[in-house]
Order: sequence, then C-alpha cells, then structure tokens
Amino acid sequence: MKITRRQLLISAGSVLAYSQLGNLAAQAEVSIAAQPGDQEMIASMCKALYPHDRFPMNIYMDIAAGAISKGNADTGSKISFRAGLDGLKINNFDKLSFKKQTKYLNSISNTPFFGLVRGHTVVALYDHKEVHKIFGYEGASFDRGGYKDGEYNDLTWLPEPRIEEHPDLTAFLDDSSPKKYASLKTKNTF
Repeated sequence: MKITRRQLLISAGSVLAYSQLGNLAAQAEVSIAAQPGDQEMIASMCKALYPHDRFPMNIYMDIAAGAISKGNADTGSKISFRAGLDGLKINNFDKLSFKKQTKYLNSISNTPFFGLVRGHTVVALYDHKEVHKIFGYEGASFDRGGYKDGEYNDLTWLPEPRIEEHPDLTAFLDDSSPKKYASLKTKNTF
C-alpha cells in the first residue's frame, strides 16, 4: 500500500486532533460525520462493499446512518472513524469506479474503520425491511405459528416446478432386467 505524504499528514493531523476528544467530551459532545456529504460518502462505501442493483440508495443511506451512529459510540471509534472518513474524502471515494473502489477497500481492509463499517453493513443491510420486500422474504414465521404449523408449505414465492418424465423411462421400467440396467450404466457418453 502506497501512502503519499499528503495522506500521511492529514491522517496524522486527524489522529492528533481527535485524540483530544476525551477532554472535549466533558465540555461538549462532538459528533463525527456530521458534515454535509459524510453520510453519502459512507453510503457509497456500503454500496461498494455489498453492491445490489435492485437496492435504492436510500437503503444504503439508512445503513450509513447506523454505521455513523456506531462510529460516534466512544472516543476510540470516533478517532478511527474520522481517520477513515478523511481517507475516503481524500481519495474522492464516491467518484471512483467500482474497480478502483474495490482496490481502495482492499487497501484499508485491516483498519478499525473498515471493520466497523463492514461489520455493521453486513448485518443491517440484510436485516432491512425494504430489502426483505425486494428479496421476497416474508420475515420470521414464529408469530404465524412457526414453520411447521404455520406456513411451512407456502412456497408461493418460488416458481412452479417443472416436472417432466424422461421419454425412455417407461420402456426402462418395463424391461428392468439386470442385463439392461448394467448395459445402461456402462454405456460411454463421450
């Protein structure tokens, strides 16, 4: 991973500035990612991590809001979240192509910021009510009697199965002598 002098200085400055958050917390609450565009930047990261063409951007915005909330949980999270968000901004992450976004995410995959955002996104995204509707998931069935007594056999969300008999099945079943069965098993299909 190649780090430019500018990236190093900005990251170091961010760490130094936010290392004082513990002292500031007693005086006033500091909120990370409160600037305009911060939530959109985190949402673009969430979308790059788990891309789905069918998901509208508002779902990723909801997920980003939750990740930002986790990033504001404590002083350590605020420091790493701020440094990670600064890195996204420096690299204009939301303007990069998907391939370059993936390359950048691979380069920061060992950071606490990446772990926090990815860990939140993987759970929150697939637990989102709008995602359930898009995928056709009806939710837990416990309140409807469980899978056994409730809707175990309700497979209306699946296509009808295609059941066709093989044309030689009846001929094979009528003449089921061991010799014919053995000849079918050893037949070359190359």
